[in-house]
Amino acid sequence: MSLTYSQAVQRLEWLGHEGRSLKWDLNNVRTVLERLGHPERRFASVHIAGTNGKGSVAAMVESILRAAGPSASLGINYRTGLYTSPHLERINERIALGGASIGDAEFAAAFNAVAEAIESLLAEGALANHPSFFETLTAMAFWHFAQAGVELAVLEVGMGGRLDATNVVTPEVAVITSIDFDHERYLGNSIEQIAAEKAGIIKPGVPVVNAAENPAALEVVVARAAELGAPVVDVGKEYRAEDVKTSNFGRYEFTACAADGFRLRLSPSLRGRFQVRNAVTALAVARTLAHLRQVFGGLGRRPRERDWSIPDQAIVTGVANAYWPGRLELVRREPLVFLDGAHNPAGARQALRFWEEHLAGRRIHLIYGTVREKAVGEIAELLFPPAASVTLAEPASPRAASAETLLRLARALNSNVQVERSPARALELAIEAAARDDVVFVTGSLFLVGDCRRALAEAARTAAVRAEA
Repeated sequence: MSLTYSQAVQRLEWLGHEGRSLKWDLNNVRTVLERLGHPERRFASVHIAGTNGKGSVAAMVESILRAAGPSASLGINYRTGLYTSPHLERINERIALGGASIGDAEFAAAFNAVAEAIESLLAEGALANHPSFFETLTAMAFWHFAQAGVELAVLEVGMGGRLDATNVVTPEVAVITSIDFDHERYLGNSIEQIAAEKAGIIKPGVPVVNAAENPAALEVVVARAAELGAPVVDVGKEYRAEDVKTSNFGRYEFTACAADGFRLRLSPSLRGRFQVRNAVTALAVARTLAHLRQVFGGLGRRPRERDWSIPDQAIVTGVANAYWPGRLELVRREPLVFLDGAHNPAGARQALRFWEEHLAGRRIHLIYGTVREKAVGEIAELLFPPAASVTLAEPASPRAASAETLLRLARALNSNVQVERSPARALELAIEAAARDDVVFVTGSLFLVGDCRRALAEAARTAAVRAEA
């Protein structure tokens, strides 16, 4: 029996979210995809792993590809897919086609196709257990992309890389963004261990665009690529940003320069200095793709040679138009309200740098909420002391950390701390208390960011209804 969209979402939620159970192999997802006819082999892909920046790079690369194509000037562009995680407001955000989230009917169709395959495999004893939330959703994304005729999909790793459910593809290009501490329980307690998990997406002979900066991580990635004969594009060595300018609260403009003399002026739509490197990384991916000549062959793939045509203007347009909400997202002025999913110490350091570079002299009212198993102490030590006030909220997640549990830590770092469990109410009170030149900054879990985005949207709808009345 086919399930409706709401029933499909409910079934997925029953399976639990990422991190709830640790998977030690890719057998489940491979078995399901085989039963589905290997949809992952029916489109080309770019596979992206990293601690921070992988979502932004994925959004930029997909946006570039959408602006490109064999006859982009005539409006004939590539049919693109984008698979990311987590979502902010609706689960549909994770699977996008041509820049638009999957529709409810299409989502239900993908779920039903995958669920039917899973149920038959379970009945046959071909699966040891039911695939996880992320494994199921990954199979859904690949099935949907194949059904929709996607030519090139950009796939963001959910966690790690080596054992991530997305790591069943052989991409055109593998990408490694920054590597830092996060998910240590699953990935290891050293940079080398974490980097080895990320480098697990590297495939024999497949080019690697490597934007990792940590020397220890860089060494691990380069060594793994050498083992597999995978050529490496070192973003740090082969590219640089010149004539960097900033305006409008953290928007940047710069000239990307390559070692071979290539130069291109870029203006990322995404805020923060770190987006300069992310944009350069996306450019490096696009240029690597454009210089490939891939022979397609094997089950379900087109048996012909293929060039990826990516004009310079497509890179400029794609970087300028890329949309990745909840990351230093400015959603309101007077007072300024930013939403930023800085969920690990590296993200918190970037947020603090943003405050120092673009919000100096302004009072910052911090709304913070997180999930368990995060490095709360290190994040709090970075962000709580410089804030004018700290409001502790609880994201709508079963993994949410208790605000009361965080209270003692917060009070040791800031004298103006309060608890308001409801993210919507915390945001409302902070905006009311802030002066016109103050800043309300929501950070911590991306679940908290999603809660606040929903609250702002609901407030806007309510105000519109009242205005019409």
